[in-house]
Amino acid sequence: MKDFKIREDFLSYALPMIGEEEINEVVDTLKSGWITKGPKTAAFEKQFCEYIGCKYAVALNSCTAGLHIALLCAGVGEGDEVITTPLTFASSANTIIHSGAKPVFADVDPRTANIDPNKIEEKITEKTKAIVPVHYAGQACDMDPILDIAHRHNLFVSEDAAHAIYTTYKGRKIGTIGNTASFRFYATKNITTAEGGMLATNDEKIAEKARILSLHGMSKNAWNRYTAAGSWYYEIEYPGYKYNMTDIQAALGMHQLEKLEKFQNIREKYADMYNKAFEELDEIEVPYVAPYGRHAWHLYIIRIKEELLTIDRNQFIEELKKRNVGTSVHFIPVHMHPYYKNRYGYKEGDFPVAEGIYKRIISLPLYPKMTEEDVQYVIDAVRDITARYGKKG
Repeated sequence: MKDFKIREDFLSYALPMIGEEEINEVVDTLKSGWITKGPKTAAFEKQFCEYIGCKYAVALNSCTAGLHIALLCAGVGEGDEVITTPLTFASSANTIIHSGAKPVFADVDPRTANIDPNKIEEKITEKTKAIVPVHYAGQACDMDPILDIAHRHNLFVSEDAAHAIYTTYKGRKIGTIGNTASFRFYATKNITTAEGGMLATNDEKIAEKARILSLHGMSKNAWNRYTAAGSWYYEIEYPGYKYNMTDIQAALGMHQLEKLEKFQNIREKYADMYNKAFEELDEIEVPYVAPYGRHAWHLYIIRIKEELLTIDRNQFIEELKKRNVGTSVHFIPVHMHPYYKNRYGYKEGDFPVAEGIYKRIISLPLYPKMTEEDVQYVIDAVRDITARYGKKG
């Protein structure tokens, strides 16, 4: 593009969208004197249940906490195996290790980049206790065959829904399908509580145990021990954790959740702008959207076709950076990290589909705080790079 002009300011890869409602609610919380887990956390949990359609929600300090607690509630421990995807953030697998089990990876579907149900079946042994499907980028895994496998082998299904608060599968929202679903509210997510997460379930026993585990393992009657109705006395029922959410975080979440539909309309609009523009470029592959559900567009991930370019993926990222466009890569496959290589003997070539996808992907900026002009700038930057470095050019 001969007329491409580099913008002066750097376009961040992701920024939260915080309004006066959130600010005022946080200030109100600070003034109330109750800033840790309390009434606003409870209100946020209730609000979340109503939105998702699940019976129980436990507010936590991270999605990682939810994934860990879910496996503990499933009875996962030493000597067990849990199957998950290699194309995810490390917490999906780290929490399996924290539970005492061994993470076993199953390769991914080449179109969706979600875990391939056929590969799950191949990995099941007598030690397998659970499956952790990850709804990659905001698109649902194909849950029917996964649930069928789980049913036939008596396996627990703990969904990693860090990207999937808006996602649906065949008309059902994620959070109502598996045994549990763990959501994340980090600063870059579809809604944010700065840090934070939520464990959703329809199982009352799981919800009760999750609440106890998330607060040091203290007995239920000790949860509100500093209120007028509470008691100073408590008992430790499990060696629990400090995983609870605070009212300061919940104050943000309450208003963020109210705005989710508005946020998603913007994400969908911007994703559509990207799709229409990049479908015209031979060097770019746009995200595949499965017909069975609603995509949350947490991430917009292009795949570059290196065979049609004179630069590779890493150089493409550097070219975007030179044009003041922030990017990311989701993800370096977990089995390629040193810890997993050294402990379990994983090596490059073990999961060829995930590895092949990883080498081609770039996550472009996609968030409600962007303007249409920002989106168009990213489009023009990508066009400029493909024009300069395309082999047909």
